[in-house]
Amino acid sequence: MSEFYEAPFMAEHDHVFLGEGHDKNERKTWAVIVLCTAMMLAEIVGGHVFGSLALVADGMHMSTHAGAMLIAALAYTYARKHANDPRFVFGTGKLGDLAGFTSAIILAMIAMLIGYEAIDRLLSPLPIRFGEAIPIAVLGLLVNIASAWLLSGADHHGHSHGHSHGSGQHGGHGHDEEVQHIASPAGMLALSIFEDGVPPVFRIKAEGSADGLPAQEVTVTTVRPDGKRQVFAFARVADFLQSTSDIPEPHAFKAVVALADGERTVSFAEHDHADDGHGVDTRDHNMRAAYIHVIADAAVSVLAIIGLLLAKTFGWLWMDPLAGIVGALVIANWSYGLIRDTGANLMDISSDDTMAGKVKAAVDTAGDQLIDLHVWRLGPGHFGAVVSVLTREASRGPDFYHQVLRRFKGLSHITVEVHTRQAA
Repeated sequence: MSEFYEAPFMAEHDHVFLGEGHDKNERKTWAVIVLCTAMMLAEIVGGHVFGSLALVADGMHMSTHAGAMLIAALAYTYARKHANDPRFVFGTGKLGDLAGFTSAIILAMIAMLIGYEAIDRLLSPLPIRFGEAIPIAVLGLLVNIASAWLLSGADHHGHSHGHSHGSGQHGGHGHDEEVQHIASPAGMLALSIFEDGVPPVFRIKAEGSADGLPAQEVTVTTVRPDGKRQVFAFARVADFLQSTSDIPEPHAFKAVVALADGERTVSFAEHDHADDGHGVDTRDHNMRAAYIHVIADAAVSVLAIIGLLLAKTFGWLWMDPLAGIVGALVIANWSYGLIRDTGANLMDISSDDTMAGKVKAAVDTAGDQLIDLHVWRLGPGHFGAVVSVLTREASRGPDFYHQVLRRFKGLSHITVEVHTRQAA
């Protein structure tokens, strides 16, 4: 016997899987395009008026810069306008990855062009008009700094696995609002769940007393909604007691605290960890690609300025093309990282098993068997999951796991299949 259920995580069950900062990032990108286009026109027109070929050339380079930004901006606009288009089965959240992958290819081509021209200049040096070249390189750097400032404020680099939660006497954790206070002969005890950069564990602190509670006199027994129990022993760490084993997800259970004078029972409820994001990849690769393009251009400008100044001061003409080679290598490295990450998302390659681990732990905690599991990224901060479970509980249907799994922040679309195994 099996039951199939596609759990509607949102009331309307929509398929909008865009990043939280989508609209803001769209506006930022269009602002950079306006800046780059204005600078491009000023350089090209000024170059023709003043007869500066170098200024015209830099204006043409700025046009490629604006073109790369245009890819990002159009991706944002299209994804937003078609977010509810039923033709996109899982929404338009991955359009940013596609745009980022395209931009990464362009960056790789730019790196090859810079490298080719630099090697050609190294083998066949040409006279350099320092009076024009240096000011133009400085101007390009200023434009890129302004562009980077406009694009700043987004998550361009790492996964959102940080745990900068409210600090508290037990360390920062999303469960701070649920610290359970228990009266005991040793004074008031504070029981909490701690998982700041470590697997989740219980912590107990005797308020107003650093060592008034012996670890051997304390145990905590968790009682899950399905009746499953687990006993936790404690060891002293600094001025608090910490459980010697980890707490499986989800963190929804009654906790029976056994002390020397008897037992107390408190309850913990699983939360969405809205300030957490642990296990949720919120990176916007479209914005990351735009930002990398700006930073890469700025890095080339800095290297060009250094190379030109050294060439002008010491007559080292080879420094200019050498700076170009270094810049090409830096851009190529950034391009490779962007191609790797966006390509993995486009091919549904799992780069982090944290979310899958949470789902597995939830099924295991419920006492059932996980038959099949697929977890993939739908967009920045959004995951989809297909879960197949085998259970002995005849009354346990897909809705049970809908209630359990909906607590995990970022798990935005889930399909559950439950098979009932007949008792022997």
